[in-house]
Amino acid sequence: MQVTPFPDSKRFNWQTASFMAFFHLGAIPALFMFSWRVFFATVFLYWVSTGLGISLGYHRLHTHRSYKIPLWLEHAFAVFGTLNMEGGPIFWVATHRLHHQKSDQPGDPHSPRDGAWWAHCGWIITGDVKHNNTRLMAKYAPDLGRDPFYLWLNTYHWVPIVVLAVILYAIGGAPLFFWGVFLRVTFGLHATWLVNSAAHMWGGRRFETRDDSRNNWMVALISFGEGWHNNHHAYPTSARHGLAWYEFDPSWLLLRVLRAAGIAKNVRVAQLSNPLLEREAA
Repeated sequence: MQVTPFPDSKRFNWQTASFMAFFHLGAIPALFMFSWRVFFATVFLYWVSTGLGISLGYHRLHTHRSYKIPLWLEHAFAVFGTLNMEGGPIFWVATHRLHHQKSDQPGDPHSPRDGAWWAHCGWIITGDVKHNNTRLMAKYAPDLGRDPFYLWLNTYHWVPIVVLAVILYAIGGAPLFFWGVFLRVTFGLHATWLVNSAAHMWGGRRFETRDDSRNNWMVALISFGEGWHNNHHAYPTSARHGLAWYEFDPSWLLLRVLRAAGIAKNVRVAQLSNPLLEREAA
């Protein structure tokens, strides 16, 4: 019997669901511990974990290889990605590559055609998702599977956030701990999940792709430009997702800085065939 990353099972996964519920409940006390100091610290951590870790790291770099940076920085972005509690880099990359191969078709891990709730988070808490089966997931991300660091990080992806939690509590007590861990992770999870759900249901479609991907500006605002999802599905390997001047793409703006500094190289950008869109994207 062939083992697949996402078996066709609707069995409720109590272990994963309990873990997710624990983080959501942990976000509630943070609302009663507000201070500007912990707020801005959390915003910075959100940028590190979701902006650098998920958007620039797991997605545009590790999954689509849209640009190249020094290996030490590539590894750092992967560590930052684990801080959002979305699994290790091999699991994340394998899942997203399967999504592009089967987008909104049978076999897509999280299509809204199977239900909005399923696309948002049902696929995570239902069935036996292979988060820590590094050997299995590496078959779908062989480039990462050849790197011993990624093999270790995928299995022990929980270690960086445990270390961060200890540090935050030591320097900022309960307020920084609850804001910087529970509230940040909960918000970051939903921001990423909205790309899977909302950005396949609501928004404009500039390109006639074979899936239901949409450009959703609200999702783009909280996900560092990932909400320009129809653009992305039309040009998956493009490091730039906001293809028009009015499509705010913070990850692309930072990548331009890294490219100008000589840190990011071989940056891939969509070559638009429509002259009007070329002028918009200039």
